[in-house]
Amino acid sequence: MSTPDTEPATEPERAPTAHDESYYAEQPVWAVVGASNARHKYGNRIYRTLREAGYRVYAVNRHQAIIEGDTAYARVTDLPEAPDVVNLVVPPDRAMAVVQDAYEAGAKAVWFQPGAEDDGAAAWATAHGMDVIHACILVAHNRRGPGASPPAAPRPAAP
Repeated sequence: MSTPDTEPATEPERAPTAHDESYYAEQPVWAVVGASNARHKYGNRIYRTLREAGYRVYAVNRHQAIIEGDTAYARVTDLPEAPDVVNLVVPPDRAMAVVQDAYEAGAKAVWFQPGAEDDGAAAWATAHGMDVIHACILVAHNRRGPGASPPAAPRPAAP
């Protein structure tokens, strides 16, 4: 009979990094799922705020091909590069599909805006080695201050 000390540890598919909100607020490549052209909605406000602050940000919207003059993608897996963070501004019943797409696309973290949280999706992300943030990126971004430098751009991939 094996004891807990002798059983092999099972590793998640990716080792968790356990970074926090302030770390991810500094990451340069984001996807905003739920970005829209409706300027009064948070998906639009978040997208514009990150873009204007110097982040490389991708709009993800299943129904609109252009957001604020930029190409929008139907799914996170359609993006031209892996985002560091996938920001969810969608109803909770869509969260699991978005989180699974984020994982498949190579995202390091999922960031749930207030109202987008889904415990099952968050648990799935954690079990698959992704960091999970429950916060408003607009608040986190404002904490960086008006004189904060844009996030450092990632180095281009080697050919």
